[in-house]
Amino acid sequence: MSESTLVADVFLTPPIPVETGIPGVSSIWSPMTSTLISGARDAVLVDAFLTEDQARDLGDWIEASGKNLTTIYLTHGHGDHFFGMTPLLKRFPGARAVATPGTIAHMRQELEPEFFQAFWGARFPGQIPGDLQVAEPLTGGVIDLEGHELRAVEAGHSDTYDTTFLHVPAIDLVVAGDIVYNGVHQFLAETDKSKRRQWITAIDQIEALHPTRVVAGHKASGAEDSPAAMAATRAYLTDFDHFLETTSGPAELIDAMLERYPDHVNPNALKLSVRTIFARQTAQLPS
Repeated sequence: MSESTLVADVFLTPPIPVETGIPGVSSIWSPMTSTLISGARDAVLVDAFLTEDQARDLGDWIEASGKNLTTIYLTHGHGDHFFGMTPLLKRFPGARAVATPGTIAHMRQELEPEFFQAFWGARFPGQIPGDLQVAEPLTGGVIDLEGHELRAVEAGHSDTYDTTFLHVPAIDLVVAGDIVYNGVHQFLAETDKSKRRQWITAIDQIEALHPTRVVAGHKASGAEDSPAAMAATRAYLTDFDHFLETTSGPAELIDAMLERYPDHVNPNALKLSVRTIFARQTAQLPS
């Protein structure tokens, strides 16, 4: 039984520009969170951002906390959640980075040279840290923080495959990764109707734990880490499927979602998702 009390602080990056390769066309990458869970002496970081600059700012924030960083936990394998891990490990050599086997396999796929350059390198030229590495396996699914258990929970498909969340029972906290969004358009490009249902099941898993605080992987500035974000994420998925069935095509679907969610950050994420989903559907049509 630990006598220390845990606290959790959230670092939010602002949106950053994305290179589109199209003159006159601009885009942004959605704001991201990283969560520092601290005891009296030690701390565990959840997710590590994308660019060299983001990792530097995150490292400054961790250093200013005065805590000893022991562990970095990665919720899933998307590069915007783990590329910053490598410079952080160099800056905090006493820390280790851990993830589930499914997340580690996904990380390796993100780092395959052809995909990495076509997706990440093209969008963020000269900004991504070098010598990228993957995490090591988390043994037993539990991180010990001064006698408190931080439990990694596998949740299947959300905005990508093999996603997880971190449950901290001592403070009724869930760090949800990209299972939960908060005031930001959701990335749906890796989903179909079946996978969106799986995403809702992942939200249900978190909701069943009755957390009092839920940190979304992408959230708007000023948004509270409220459990209400779970219902809002579920509603977005349900609305998308409704409009997908009742609108006449991509443009009308996008307009319907923008009308329903006028204040959500980064409509470009919605537009990319819709284009990808319709392109995939077209490719599957018989010739």
